[in-house]
Amino acid sequence: MSYNDQKKGMLIAFTGIMFITPDSLLIRLANLESWNLIFYRGFIPFLVVFLGLLIIYKTELLKKIINNGWHGFAYACVFTITNIVFVISIENTNVANTLIMIALAPMLSAIISFIFLKENPDKKTWIAITITTLSVVYIFYDALEAGDFLGNFLGLICATGLAVGAVIIRSVKKINLVPSAMLGKLMVALIALLFADRLRLEGNDIGIVPLMCIMCVAIPFVLVTLAPRYITAAEVNLFFLLETIFGPLWVWFVIKEQPSLETIIGGTVIIITIAAHSILALKKT
Repeated sequence: MSYNDQKKGMLIAFTGIMFITPDSLLIRLANLESWNLIFYRGFIPFLVVFLGLLIIYKTELLKKIINNGWHGFAYACVFTITNIVFVISIENTNVANTLIMIALAPMLSAIISFIFLKENPDKKTWIAITITTLSVVYIFYDALEAGDFLGNFLGLICATGLAVGAVIIRSVKKINLVPSAMLGKLMVALIALLFADRLRLEGNDIGIVPLMCIMCVAIPFVLVTLAPRYITAAEVNLFFLLETIFGPLWVWFVIKEQPSLETIIGGTVIIITIAAHSILALKKT
């Protein structure tokens, strides 16, 4: 079967985000403190992807990293910051506030792409961004609180990081920035190591933490780094909103924490909107 860029990009982004969706459940099941968990979420994915790239590129790996140039360095830095501030944001405000901030990522991607890449999303993408953003706000409306300023601010930084990272990849779409993302994960681990106080894995964490870091972190970050090479940054970040829906569903299925009616209604609207946008985009191409 022959796939054009639109099909490739959507399939890669969708697959990557679906791997991420059990992440919140596994974080809930883990017993590690934040900085200890951040260390493993940096080190294990780095190790897995490093071994994979070493098999693929062998002695050329260092050259690939160097050839990523300043775009690669910028992406690694943005990737590092985004990974860290997400966890710290949740620590300093409620999850609803953080997710609402992250829901701004598609809109921010569209604006940044328009300013720096002169890539103006078409009308259907703007409509999809607007509908999905309003749906996320609706889902968490009752839970929305003023929260802590720091937590909300870091949530906004996380959304901006997702947007900027996708735009950087899009700006050099002929270059594979996965090696730079791998370095970003190493930087996450090294920074977390400064604050971690207990890295020993015990009990269920022996299985949960490696599973989370490989399935929900390593595999998705490779796929999400590849996706903007084929579709716009705004379209990639639209798929991130699926985590808002399927994340609570995983928690519901496993630990019986039932999602609210708002989550079900808003989630249905988001899924229908993204599906309709994807179908229309594929028909156009």
